Amino acid sequence: MPSTVAARPVRRAAEETDPRLVDAVLAAAMAVLVAVVAAADLEGTGRAGALAYLFAAGFGALLLARRRAPRLVLVLTVLGIFVYYVFQLPPIGIALPAVAALFSAAEADRTRSAAAAGAVLVSVAAYFRVDEGLPTTYLVSYDLLTDIALVAAAIALGVSVRSRRELRAHQERLRALAAADERHEAARRLQAEKAGIARDLHDTIGHTMSVIAVHSSVASEAVGHDDEATARALEQIHSAASATLRELRSTVKLLRSPGADPTERSSIGLAGIPQLIAAAQDAGVEVTARIDVDPHELDTTIDAAAYRIVQESLTNVLRHSGARHAAVEARLRNGTLELRIADDGRGAPTGAPPGTGAAAEPGAEHGAAVGGRGLQGMAERAGLLGGTLTAGTRDGGGFEVRATLPRRLGS
Repeated sequence: MPSTVAARPVRRAAEETDPRLVDAVLAAAMAVLVAVVAAADLEGTGRAGALAYLFAAGFGALLLARRRAPRLVLVLTVLGIFVYYVFQLPPIGIALPAVAALFSAAEADRTRSAAAAGAVLVSVAAYFRVDEGLPTTYLVSYDLLTDIALVAAAIALGVSVRSRRELRAHQERLRALAAADERHEAARRLQAEKAGIARDLHDTIGHTMSVIAVHSSVASEAVGHDDEATARALEQIHSAASATLRELRSTVKLLRSPGADPTERSSIGLAGIPQLIAAAQDAGVEVTARIDVDPHELDTTIDAAAYRIVQESLTNVLRHSGARHAAVEARLRNGTLELRIADDGRGAPTGAPPGTGAAAEPGAEHGAAVGGRGLQGMAERAGLLGGTLTAGTRDGGGFEVRATLPRRLGS
């Protein structure tokens, strides 16, 4: 592990080195190497002079353009080697001066060109060696084998460097995509939580304000005529406001708690429906209820969603319908929770067919439920949990909301 950690800064520093500096060092190294071999004059030609050193400098200088034009550098290097031997200068090997050019071509994904150039160099060298009368056994076992090894090693190294570079680039792209996915998922989850909080606030505050509005009207009409009715109405207003404030405090406390799960914003559920019914009845709407569900058979999230749907539906009954009677039903059938909330009020706006409350015109009798945030929020809540919700005018009049929710999440 320590060696791996220590190697990372070295690798990072190598990757950040200026490419121009690398090319300059490589060019200088090639020029010096060829010049040293030419100066050694292993065959004793006595021609290790200025022209040989000029060729050595030229082979090095070509490498300064190896990134911009690797194929051109390779071709000029091969031609330069042939011209060098035309002048019968001291031998420098047929493959040695081309090693860097072959490597550069392979590194730049010009592997075929590098292989073709290497084959030309080896073939030409072998031809002239044979023509000079060099023994075939020596040619095959040493000279030819050395040239082939140099060419193959240069090309293989270039391919290896390119492959590692492409692998690093691919890994960087994958990391960037993963980071982008994480940011997108975080934004999606944040938006989902914001939408959930907005739905809960709409349902809670909307219901409370409807109750307060109804009872404040009762209180204003009863002032000076029926003190007992006024007191009851004010008590209902106080109870509704206090309950809502407690729920808001609970929500805010949960949101401020690090590591808290926002899906557990409240402990409400079908067990709280009697309080909703009592508030509606106190507001003058007779409500009958049939709750054939044991809350313990439902996931907490499903139970809370069912409560919110009933709460919003009753809020719309109080606010928009003008109904005198409403019915609330909840039952389990084949692992599915079925909800039905119906009233005998005005129903959906004229022109909205039965069962299409969610798509009807906004702003009329069931305005918040028909085209506003009410029904839309209920439909979103049901859809997110894998359920469905429909609403619209009943046959014979009135408005009806039907919802189906899975008993358990993921079922």
